[in-house]
Amino acid sequence: MTKKTSALKILHLSNDFPDSLDQVKTHAVKNLLDITADMLDHFVYSLNRRSPRFGQLVGAAAHNPFAPSLPISANAEADTIVSLAYEAPGRGFYLRSQLEHVADWVASDIERRALRPQIIHAHKLTMEGIVAAKVAARLGVPFAVSIRGDTDTKILAARPDLRPLYRRIFHDAAVAFFFAPWVRRHFEWKLGSRAGATHVIPVPTAADKIMRPKIVGPRLITAFHLDSYRRKNAEPVIAAAQELAQIDGAELSIIGGGSPRTVEKLKAMIARRRSPVGLEGPVSHEAIQDRMNSAGGFVLVSKRESFGMVFIEALLAGCPVVYPTGRAIDGYFDDCLFAIAASPRDRAAITAAMRELATNEASLKSALREWQQGDGPRRFQRAAIAETYADSMKRAMLVEPTRSLR
Repeated sequence: MTKKTSALKILHLSNDFPDSLDQVKTHAVKNLLDITADMLDHFVYSLNRRSPRFGQLVGAAAHNPFAPSLPISANAEADTIVSLAYEAPGRGFYLRSQLEHVADWVASDIERRALRPQIIHAHKLTMEGIVAAKVAARLGVPFAVSIRGDTDTKILAARPDLRPLYRRIFHDAAVAFFFAPWVRRHFEWKLGSRAGATHVIPVPTAADKIMRPKIVGPRLITAFHLDSYRRKNAEPVIAAAQELAQIDGAELSIIGGGSPRTVEKLKAMIARRRSPVGLEGPVSHEAIQDRMNSAGGFVLVSKRESFGMVFIEALLAGCPVVYPTGRAIDGYFDDCLFAIAASPRDRAAITAAMRELATNEASLKSALREWQQGDGPRRFQRAAIAETYADSMKRAMLVEPTRSLR
C-alpha cells in the first residue's frame, strides 16, 4: 500500500495482517487491501496478542480484577501501517476488557495522528469487532465487520456470555462480509438475520488465472503447512491413499514445508500405512497453479477451515477438489460434480471422495471446464472481489453510525 494525497477513508483493525512482529500470517486481509488500493485509501492497525507473564497478570488483576490494564506497545511501520502488540491471556480470559483497552488506545492514537477515517473495518467479529465498535462510536463513524469461519465460530461458541455483545456488533455494523455461504448461515442462525447490508465475498488470491483441465491420471495432491497436519486432517487422507493403491497409477503427493520433526512424523505415518504417498516439499505460490494443473485432483478435508484459498486456486487451475463438509468453500459449489464434500470425521466418505477423483477424472474435469467457460469463476477473481468490496464500503460510509455501544 502507498500513501495517497486524498482524504483517508478506511481504517482497518486486523489480527491477521503480516507485520514486523509476525510475518507468518495469512495474506487474506493484505490481499484485499492490495487489490483495492487504487479504489480506496487504507490505514491499518495490525494487532498482535502477546501472553503476559504470570506475575504481570496477577499484579494487574489485583489492581482491578474485572478489567486489568496490561501493556500495549506500537510501532509505525509505514505511512499506512501501525503494528500494535497488546498483552492478554489466552483462552479468552479478559477478552472483552483487554480489547476495550486496545480500543481506547487506538482511538487516542487516531486522534493524536489527526486521522480522519470515514469508516472502521474489523476483520473478525469476535475480536477486532469489539475494538471497532468502540472506536467507531467514539469517533462518530460507521463500522464494517468481516466474519470468518474458523476463529469467529470457535470464539462465539466458547463465550456465550458475550453473545449479547456480539449480537449488537453484528447488527450495528453498516455492512457485514462473510467468507462463505456456510459462515453466513451459521451466524444468522446464532445471532439473527441482519437488516443491514450483507455480502458473501470470497478471499482473494493472487493465483487466480484460469487453466484448462488436462487428463493426467489418478495422481492426487494435497497442500498445507506440514506443522498443521493434525488440523488439516492428514492421517485419514494418507490412510485413504493406501486403499486407493489398487487403482493402477494412483498416488498422493503432499505439498508443503514443515519442521524436520514434523516431516519425520509424517514419514513414519506413511511407512506404517504403506501408502503410495510422497512428501513433495514446498511449492512457491507463483508455481502452485501449474502444479495443480498437472494433478488428477486436489484433496483437503481440514477439521477447521475458514475459507481455503487453495481450493479456488485448484479449481481455476483445472483441478477438481475434495473439501470438508460444513467448512471452507461449502455453499459455493452445491450440485457441482467437480467439488466433492466429505466430512472430516468420516473416513469412509473421505476414501469414497478420493476414489471419485481418481476414477472419474475425465467427467469431473469436463464439468469443471464447462464451469470455467461460464460466469462462475469471475466472483473468485481479484477484479470482481475488489469491485464488490469497494462498492460496498463506499455505500457503508454513508450509513448513519450507531451510538448503542458508546
